[in-house]
Amino acid sequence: MAVKLRLMRMGKKKQPTYRVVAADSRAPRNGRFIEIIGIYEPRQDPSVVRIDNERALHWLRHGAQPSERVEKLLKISGAWDDFRGTAGPGTTDASTADAGVTDAGAAAGAGESDS
Repeated sequence: MAVKLRLMRMGKKKQPTYRVVAADSRAPRNGRFIEIIGIYEPRQDPSVVRIDNERALHWLRHGAQPSERVEKLLKISGAWDDFRGTAGPGTTDASTADAGVTDAGAAAGAGESDS
């Protein structure tokens, strides 16, 4: 069973919120999932990203492949750096720069929680 970390769309029409889930890659986008890992609310100002880093690391270490957007969210939460083993003073600037390019509101929210 190939596991993917991906977004599951929730919310009303034109007002999406997403759950970050671990799911079988063959399951439909909003179908069966194994575990909820976090949430992503892009319409908030700044964007809200709440991810359980321990569970995300568990699935990454067991071979789960994140989607492109989930990989960016994991970089914002810090789980991706922990998984790659690149957490350090030189890489935090690069991950913040990547986050700023993808979603400035989420990067600002992540920067405030670190201080």
